[in-house]
Amino acid sequence: MMDAEREFVEYVSARLPSLHRTAFLMCGDAHLADDVVQQTITALYAHWRKVSRADNVDAYVHRMLVHKLVDEKRLSWSKVRLLGSTPEPERPVLPHDQVAERDSLVAALAHLPRGQRTVLVLRFLCDLSLADTAAAMGCSEGNVKSQTARALAAIRQVLDVTEMAGRNSR
Repeated sequence: MMDAEREFVEYVSARLPSLHRTAFLMCGDAHLADDVVQQTITALYAHWRKVSRADNVDAYVHRMLVHKLVDEKRLSWSKVRLLGSTPEPERPVLPHDQVAERDSLVAALAHLPRGQRTVLVLRFLCDLSLADTAAAMGCSEGNVKSQTARALAAIRQVLDVTEMAGRNSR
């Protein structure tokens, strides 16, 4: 195997779970996340020599992932569904509290507009810097700051409403 191919395989092997988690949190659909990650990895392979020379490869790949997700959403009208319904994905067995926390976070993220959801996922779940998030989203750092503030306020409100509803139903 050539050095470039070995570097690509090592990079993708190390980052695949993180890329999938990021894509899932941005779109809220495990199957769509699989598709977007696969498209991103395919594009990454085709341009690996160029990408591997970037100052920050992770930021470059996150930007590719965001673009692939936007492309997927924009072109989704052309998809054909072969099954009447989507089978439920198998989930790993987790303690009840972790499952409830994860589900409430995913549900709260789903209430946010795409830009706000993307900012929160990149900033706090992928731990990207302000500059890297702006680069991945193709916007200014000021836009990232304002989107983050709005998203945090909105997600707090959604989580507070959910928590209050849970208390009232007991």
